[in-house]
Amino acid sequence: MRRMDTDRHRWRNEDLARAMNAISTEIEAAWTDLCRTWDVVPGTPEETDLVRLVTETPDQFPWRIVDAALDRRTCPRCARPLGSGERGCDPCDTADGYRYAAREPDRPGVPPGNEHAVRVAWAVSRSPHRHSRRAACGFELGLPLLYAGELPTTEQAQRLRHLVNRLTEDECARVASVDELLALAGRRA
Repeated sequence: MRRMDTDRHRWRNEDLARAMNAISTEIEAAWTDLCRTWDVVPGTPEETDLVRLVTETPDQFPWRIVDAALDRRTCPRCARPLGSGERGCDPCDTADGYRYAAREPDRPGVPPGNEHAVRVAWAVSRSPHRHSRRAACGFELGLPLLYAGELPTTEQAQRLRHLVNRLTEDECARVASVDELLALAGRRA
């Protein structure tokens, strides 16, 4: 199995690590299934062609397949997996934006819109260097609940954001749970 960047990041808590590893496994399984369906052998020029096809027509594929393809394509400018380089790397910025054209079929048993929330939280959590510390903090704290099938209301999401905005940059980088967030941000009410 191809290892994604998820192994190189120090996760803020075990729930996030489990969710990131589970999603990473699903992404790899989706790619394996696509290769099997298209009769493509990994590591061959045909796989390279399939990667190019998927990354150039993301609206034709589910997001897990698009993310798998982006991970297999190297950015010509920064040499990172396409879409994961620092902000300002034009090819990565473009690919990261296009990733959201991919299809987002909701998983069975989750509220409508949950899959979009999982996908955004995954993308931010996987490449936190592309986002503000506050955004990374909020999405990393929320991903395990989203992946478990929950979907906060707009009011709940805004409340979480409000609490994250009360933290210092350093606290955003190290807060390890929603309970800790509540305790830290609550002192500043």
